[in-house]
Amino acid sequence: MKSIAPLIIILLISCKKNSEVIDTPTIVDTHSNQEMLEDIDYLDVICFGSCSHQDENQPLWDDIVSDNPDLWIWLGDNIYADTENMTAMRRMYDKQEDIAAYKQMKTTVPIIGVWDDHDYGVNDGDKSYAQKAESRDLMFEFLDVPESDPAWSREGAYQSYVIGEDSRTVKIILLDTRYFRDRVERINREYIPDENGDILGEAQWNWLQEELQTEAPLIIIGNGTQVIPEEHKYEKWANLPTARKRFLELLSTSPSKIVLLSGDRHFGEISKMELDNGKIIQEVTSSGMTHSYEELTDEPNQYRVGQFASQLNYGMMKIDWSSENEPKLDLYLKGDNDQQYEKVTF
Repeated sequence: MKSIAPLIIILLISCKKNSEVIDTPTIVDTHSNQEMLEDIDYLDVICFGSCSHQDENQPLWDDIVSDNPDLWIWLGDNIYADTENMTAMRRMYDKQEDIAAYKQMKTTVPIIGVWDDHDYGVNDGDKSYAQKAESRDLMFEFLDVPESDPAWSREGAYQSYVIGEDSRTVKIILLDTRYFRDRVERINREYIPDENGDILGEAQWNWLQEELQTEAPLIIIGNGTQVIPEEHKYEKWANLPTARKRFLELLSTSPSKIVLLSGDRHFGEISKMELDNGKIIQEVTSSGMTHSYEELTDEPNQYRVGQFASQLNYGMMKIDWSSENEPKLDLYLKGDNDQQYEKVTF
């Protein structure tokens, strides 16, 4: 729930009409992204998505705005850059910034996010990408991450946010699954799982362990790569099974309700998994804001709940704080013209 008291500057513009000077006030809202984040009392509605090409039509922003979200979360491929030319990458971010509907949303909805591969700079990129430090800085500028944020002072793009207080607190953790990722061999378009490979890097692992030590009743963890699904042949945490096992074991130690958010796949789905200690986690994969695999008819996923969405889609989470024990969540996959493809209550 937003509680916004924006700073308003009134400019007096003199206009001549019938030889009279009329002072016409022009209102300019200078409320920054960080100020809007700080003005959130607690979160009721969060929208999120991924895979948005700056050169393609972007029809979903008006639907997202109509949902009146308290927060928007980018989950990667926020632009399609695929370049080591940072000047070219900056132009691509500028083009996304200039899209009218996105620009309008930014005036009322605070934005956070993290990258995947195409905005990182290279398709299926890993730690070997030469421009990763420079690319990270461009992404932070695009997201308006304030220079005071500790994320600027370390390698990688991982971040965390605490929104709300007491029983209505949400901790949002955004993981960087590119900057430190080991290379995974690919043969005939299929990744070969690497038991020895890592995805987060030791500094990020240590940071994550500390971030999970929270009393927040709800933790949201976003990244560009699917965590729960393990049967498909494309990029997924299961390609680095030792790292995935370590991650799931870390999640099992938290008493908080945990929801994972991911992108990348150009379709949407919701997955549910029971961890070894009986803890239930869910993952919403929302992918394909400008292009999707509309021809996809099926893909195996033993953890999928309901149907997948092969159309353009974004995700939404509604949080009901009325329960004394834990928040109740409605998880959605939505599309253009207020279409609803899936809804799961958690």
